[in-house]
Amino acid sequence: MSLFQPLPTYKVSSRDKTLDLSQPHVMGILNVTPDSFSDGGQFTAIDKAVAHCQKLMQEGATIIDIGGESTRPNADAVATSDELQRVVPVVQAIRQQCGNDIWLSIDTSNPAVMQAAFDAGADIWNDVRALKREGATALAAKLDIPIMLMHMRGEPTTMNNLAQYEDVVNEVSSELVARIEAVISLGVKRENIIIDPGFGFAKNYDHHCALLSHLDSLQSLKLPMMFGISRKRFLAQVLTNSGVAALTTTKAVERDAVGVAAGIFALQQGACIIRTHNVAMTQQAVALWSQLSAYSYR
Repeated sequence: MSLFQPLPTYKVSSRDKTLDLSQPHVMGILNVTPDSFSDGGQFTAIDKAVAHCQKLMQEGATIIDIGGESTRPNADAVATSDELQRVVPVVQAIRQQCGNDIWLSIDTSNPAVMQAAFDAGADIWNDVRALKREGATALAAKLDIPIMLMHMRGEPTTMNNLAQYEDVVNEVSSELVARIEAVISLGVKRENIIIDPGFGFAKNYDHHCALLSHLDSLQSLKLPMMFGISRKRFLAQVLTNSGVAALTTTKAVERDAVGVAAGIFALQQGACIIRTHNVAMTQQAVALWSQLSAYSYR
């Protein structure tokens, strides 16, 4: 039996573009925030944001995920005016300087921000709150673009207290199903939905281990899956538990290798989009996976 299984044959469309999700895609993270846990403040200037986008594209990213509000645990809420000021000029500048081929995803839960970003040229809505804010589902239905629905309980200020499960894999699956059915009932097309199991949100170390070990069970939802674990606390816990003294205390940027390994485990279980800060390193691993996968089916 081959170690490799082909990815499910999904695709999503936005504007005049189609993204073939039967092949793996790397989504590069572009935070235009002052307080994100890993790279806050680095790309708040428009010229620096565009330059970083160009770098991520050169390294192999096919999607750039732009975020103007940190959703790290206990993050402060951001005013709509501030989020708009951070996100929209960057989208406009990237479209002007990088062209229309690159897919632009907006990491926001705010419908006003998503509408303005869409008007500026964005293609995908990545919502950690799964369209739960007022007006979000109606706007998603109207825009008719790909929507990433993430599993989370509560808010960044409360989610850690809600990390209580009897069976995390089944509960994440059932809660995603409930949310999918809810947004479809309000006009979102099923073919526009991409699921995100929500690593780092309302889950502890054991929950992450269980989810990453049984991620393939989410294929029963019959929807494309995005996987995002880049530089998160779970990876630090993995390194601390390794027993290697040099790994017991790491900065976020020092967790990229273990994050890439996790991404390949997710790809092996059917995830088709890997969201990462380190596109170059992730793309190297994806290249190996893709070529071995193709070789095994000759």
